[in-house]
Amino acid sequence: MITTLDYIVIGVYFAGLILLSYVIGRRFQGRADYFLGGRRMPVWAIGFSIIATQASVISMISAPAFVALRVGGGLQWLQYEFAVPLAMIPVAAILARAFHRAGVITVYEYLERRFGAATRLLFSLIFQLSRSLATGVAVYAAAILLSTILETSLPVSILLVGGICLLYTTMGGIAADIWSDVIQLFVLWAGIFIVLVYAVKVGGGWEQLLAHVPADRLQAIDLTAHGLGDGATFGFWPMLLGGLFLYTSYYGCDQSQIQRVLSTPDEDTARRTLFMNGIGRFPLVLSYILVGLLFAGFVQAVPSFTATIPADHPDYMIPLFIKHYVPSGITGILLAAMFAAVMSSIDSAFNALAATTVQDVYARYVRPRASDRHYLKVSRWFTVGWGVICTAFAFLAGRVAPTVIEGINKIGSVFYGPILAAFLLAILSRRATGAGVIAGLLAGVGVNLVLWLRFEAEVSWLWWNVAGCLATLTVAWLFRGRHPVATAEVHWGRQLGKELRTHRWLYGGLVLYFGLIVLVSVLLSRIV
Repeated sequence: MITTLDYIVIGVYFAGLILLSYVIGRRFQGRADYFLGGRRMPVWAIGFSIIATQASVISMISAPAFVALRVGGGLQWLQYEFAVPLAMIPVAAILARAFHRAGVITVYEYLERRFGAATRLLFSLIFQLSRSLATGVAVYAAAILLSTILETSLPVSILLVGGICLLYTTMGGIAADIWSDVIQLFVLWAGIFIVLVYAVKVGGGWEQLLAHVPADRLQAIDLTAHGLGDGATFGFWPMLLGGLFLYTSYYGCDQSQIQRVLSTPDEDTARRTLFMNGIGRFPLVLSYILVGLLFAGFVQAVPSFTATIPADHPDYMIPLFIKHYVPSGITGILLAAMFAAVMSSIDSAFNALAATTVQDVYARYVRPRASDRHYLKVSRWFTVGWGVICTAFAFLAGRVAPTVIEGINKIGSVFYGPILAAFLLAILSRRATGAGVIAGLLAGVGVNLVLWLRFEAEVSWLWWNVAGCLATLTVAWLFRGRHPVATAEVHWGRQLGKELRTHRWLYGGLVLYFGLIVLVSVLLSRIV
């Protein structure tokens, strides 16, 4: 039960973050400060911020639910992490490098320089649609937590979460997002540790809980599952290959992520930031996967608790545990940790949505010659607008998938492959045309929608990322121009080879780290 002490803990935490956001926001002079922090952000802060943004409340409550309760779940979610260090190689060597050299605020500006204004506008609008839908899912996940612990209705909780995140984000821009993410990452990790401690305490110890873990929850790698007609959504190959396409697109082409990389002062800093994310994300993911593993035993050892979890909403598992088993005061710390995770993902989305709207639409078509002070004011208003829209989408999020973490990735997987293909064509191809890229995008998204609506049971949604990318590349090739286009990237093959040779220890380290992640996953399943 929530007490006055819990409310005090939460209130102090939020007051501190809002004050930080206000102080940072007072120094802004224009949109470059609001959206890129003046490109003065240190590498370690951005690296932690990227990790915190991906490891949101969705991960903290939904990943353990997947491991512990979902049919076909278990440790195999670790396979989803295999692709992260590998994805950082094309993101750093190709995508972030090109965007940084172009000096853009949004990555869709790069598409206009290569393919024209229509391509930029279309891709920006698609980002705004897909990211606002995914952010609505994140708001919904946080509202589950709030409604369960505070015993408020889900609609009221959605409005509270959306309102709190909106207030915080509007004032401080990307700089406040990054610095608060650093704080929130450590608060989140502390929250995970606290849940682990109390689960072990209530469940009778590590050995007792692990003894009750069903055998089907311990398989971390399934090399036989391919997700193409065998009903295996989360096999090794769809998670590795599909995840590689998804993460390359997410970290390299999604404005909510690449905006942080563009906040770095130079290419080298951007490269090191992405390396930090490739290395640092797995330990955090492993910690909340371990929470799910212990709860797989807890729900068997404590059937009275299991009976309180709605059969069609496994995401309620962690919030209900906090409500029933964590004492006053500590509950406030956990709520602060949960909301830290909420804000680390939602604040960046609100800011990125405002950035694309202002930069790609408003400043491009409505007021192209306004002052930076005007754009700063408008940016805050667009942040408010997108906050309202994302909160509205949260009311529909519960219908997307059995767990929230699947829902948010399904939405992204419809778009990530085609978007990745478009940017690769813009950077690497001299014959690609704007008409071809647009036709390819429509084809790629169309293929993925058909896979979702008609073949969802047969084809793993992880393969949508690959299918959409290949469909876009194929159609764009059919529309290719006869004559090469003179671009700054005419020697990209040579440049890419030089990049990989010059920084071979960094890129080689990411490949070796991939192998280490696979090894740890195998050992974990055998030790347990």
